[in-house]
Amino acid sequence: MTAGAQDDVTAAKGRLRAALSAARRARSAPERASAASQLSAAVLSLPEVGAARTVALYYSIGTEPATTELLDVLRSRDITVLLPVVRDDLDLDWAIYAGRDHLSRTGRGLWEPTTPTLGLDAVSGADVVLVPAQAVGADGTRLGQGGGCYDRALTRVPPGRPVVALLYDGELLPAVPAAPHDRKVTLVLTPSGAHRPHPPA
Repeated sequence: MTAGAQDDVTAAKGRLRAALSAARRARSAPERASAASQLSAAVLSLPEVGAARTVALYYSIGTEPATTELLDVLRSRDITVLLPVVRDDLDLDWAIYAGRDHLSRTGRGLWEPTTPTLGLDAVSGADVVLVPAQAVGADGTRLGQGGGCYDRALTRVPPGRPVVALLYDGELLPAVPAAPHDRKVTLVLTPSGAHRPHPPA
């Protein structure tokens, strides 16, 4: 991809992120709570999650679909839950979620575990990886916040391992602007159901 084309993609991503962020802010608190409940139920009903011993997840912030209850339910089922720890280089280390009393607010506004970190490759041992996203294209391309943290981390997930994005309805799009480094997900969950991305014709 040429520098000019890369600039065009970056600009298009910025415009789309701004629109998606505004739409999330416009959602009412009851709508967000309902979406969180439906998404949690959808995650817990996945056969891959039912069979999992380790799940990588994230602690939601702001207007993201809430994962707080889901984290505790997974932990109550004796599933090891890994949460990301953002390093200074914006790569992701991982640590075990040991409950809300073992979380600390970072300078970036994230909630991260205070338990020992396990290394960059810990995510490769997760049976299912649940990732945040602002949108996903029909081909599975994920649009994140722009830091590239998950694009780096997902290169360490073995092929064939489920990578699941949690979205509100309306955020699964026909296409999203993509660069060569952007990673794809294998499944999208929205309150209205599960959607498996398909490759372009």
